[in-house]
Amino acid sequence: MIVHMLRFAFKDGTTEEQKDRVLALMRRTSSVESVSFAAVGQSLGDPAEGFTHGYCVGIADLAALERYMHDPVHLAGDPEILPHLARIRIGPDVSDDMDPGLAGEIMALHEKKVALYPEWGAQLEPLVEIGLTSGEPGPA
Repeated sequence: MIVHMLRFAFKDGTTEEQKDRVLALMRRTSSVESVSFAAVGQSLGDPAEGFTHGYCVGIADLAALERYMHDPVHLAGDPEILPHLARIRIGPDVSDDMDPGLAGEIMALHEKKVALYPEWGAQLEPLVEIGLTSGEPGPA
């Protein structure tokens, strides 16, 4: 199981209606067939860090992760979601798969997605902070 976690903050001026729409889109993405479990809602972390919301999905394996990353529902949601976010912290992700190369394989899937969808990568890149203790970035 790969557990992918994001914490995020909305841009100043984002209305409650816009926030509700973004959260609904995230919940839609988190309900695609490749996701085993999910939670989308308030961040319970330190408020001083400035993250107000969180997104967590459990994904069975690398094949399911690749399906998730390229699912049409995911691809359609991000262009509507990302413009409303001020910042995103990725991770730390966790897995019960003890393969020491797993983080690199996940990063390779992310890089493949950026290569296929450079506009998405350009929209995501300025928002992302990596929260992984290993220094390895993870996918969004």
